[in-house]
Amino acid sequence: MKVCTDACVFGAWFAGKELKAKKILDVGSGTGLLMLMLAQKQDTSIEGIEIDPSSFQQLQENIKRSKWKERLAIHEGDIRSFKSDHKFDFIISNPPFYEKSLKAESHASNLARHSKELTLEELMETIDSLLSENGSFGILLPYARSTEFERLATPKKFHLVEKLFVRQSPNHKYFRSILHFSRCQPRQVQENELVIQNESGDYTGEFIHLLNDYYLYLGDVKFTT
Repeated sequence: MKVCTDACVFGAWFAGKELKAKKILDVGSGTGLLMLMLAQKQDTSIEGIEIDPSSFQQLQENIKRSKWKERLAIHEGDIRSFKSDHKFDFIISNPPFYEKSLKAESHASNLARHSKELTLEELMETIDSLLSENGSFGILLPYARSTEFERLATPKKFHLVEKLFVRQSPNHKYFRSILHFSRCQPRQVQENELVIQNESGDYTGEFIHLLNDYYLYLGDVKFTT
């Protein structure tokens, strides 16, 4: 699986927050990108679950080599049948979201990109059952599906705390939304914007500041969206 720009932004944005979480769960861990980003700044236990066998194998290798491996635990399987003897204070997920779009030839890519295996409704049910009483969760979505997901969150009494809209450049439309929900209602919803590149094609100061802790030479890194 490629390391995509939006996933990096997603991980860095939440890793830098004061989540005050004793236990974190990453739903659909892939090769462990979000777990490892969070582990660098969140001094807490982090668990991840991944359904695809090849991705899980890479996840195992990455966690084994990590300096934070003592705080990381991984599970292979379907989140819909996942059982835990404890609740999580924060749940993060970069879910399969290309529902109704053209399927890729690779079955692994289909699992990662499409909601045939896991719908947003099922993800919401899972989060509701695993999240602690005062917990919160973060999700990465296509911008066009943000409103749909907010509607799904309302019956579960989840409250939108903040949102980050991401665009490639000032001349592009938003293509990703990062949403932060909580069981606790905030005084107001914070809305933010991140532009990845300026009109000259260089990374913006905001983007560099957000990702700088994760790359030694950010200017040499090539991202994909």
